[in-house]
Amino acid sequence: MKQLRFAVLGCGFWSKFQIGAWSEIPEAKLVALYNRTKSKAEAMAERFNVPAVYDDAEKLFASENLDFVDIITDVDTHCKFVEMAVNAGIKHIICQKPMAPDFKTAKYMVDICNKAGAKLYVHDNYRWQAPVRRFKEIMESGIIGKPFKAKVSFLSGFPVFDNQPFLKELDHFILTDMGSHVYDICRYLFGEVSKLWCQTKAVNPTIKGEDLAVTMMEMRNGMPLYTEMSYASIIENDMFSTVNIQVEGDKGSLTLGPGTKFEIRTTTRQETISEIVKFPSYEWADPDYIVNHESGIHINRNILDSILHGTRAENTGEDNLETVRLVWASYESAKKGELIEIKNFN
Repeated sequence: MKQLRFAVLGCGFWSKFQIGAWSEIPEAKLVALYNRTKSKAEAMAERFNVPAVYDDAEKLFASENLDFVDIITDVDTHCKFVEMAVNAGIKHIICQKPMAPDFKTAKYMVDICNKAGAKLYVHDNYRWQAPVRRFKEIMESGIIGKPFKAKVSFLSGFPVFDNQPFLKELDHFILTDMGSHVYDICRYLFGEVSKLWCQTKAVNPTIKGEDLAVTMMEMRNGMPLYTEMSYASIIENDMFSTVNIQVEGDKGSLTLGPGTKFEIRTTTRQETISEIVKFPSYEWADPDYIVNHESGIHINRNILDSILHGTRAENTGEDNLETVRLVWASYESAKKGELIEIKNFN
């Protein structure tokens, strides 16, 4: 069995779950960690038995023989580390979502990788959540017929600003944070968007950016799709770490949530069928958020198969650029109060 050697840049909150997901894939061998605060990298190295630790990324690239790198740092540093990896001759680069702090930078990151003959992948894991994958399987089986209307929701009152106070200071929040996930799911399930209209609002008076966004989309196939994202919602079935989906077809409807967690209900004129998606357990994963943590295994496997065997990875930089385009088109729509034609948004 061939093992690919890789390094992780960034040892913050999400890294333990990302590294945990990699630990489930025997063809990947984590050989080095970078973090600007070296003690964080040392603690992570001890937990996952990683042999090398650095607080200088340039030194890491100069010292290690790597097949790929996984960048899990703050979004403002993504471009810098992608450039660094390209200059070091790394041909496979994974970057945590959101890809970049703006659309122009995201395009630049894709371009420099293409020019260097390097493959860029974006770790946007929500489309890899087991209930979302199963939802698509059922929808594409034809049991509900041709979809004609859909809604994707993320509504939560989780105290995200208490745990990560720096989020209060961001000029843009929920669309870059959750919009990346929600829009990627929309594209995965229903294809590309032709136009959208978006409204945003800061419900929490202590934050700079927005914690509420509602978007009406018209898909290229003509189907209307409504999305809603909120970190200000006090509701019975909090959606933190997952989404709810509803799609209507000419023969029935399909829903994921919001009642029993990870329940998919298929309704036709004859009956309603219920299915609950279940998960294995992992030592490194939080059982309360297993739907999100476990999905990392599947996206990592998909990317690794692409590196090893040349198969198609779903979450390439080029593909994710279209999700980034929707995020920033939404900000443009909210700012101007106008309908945005996606083909004209650059």
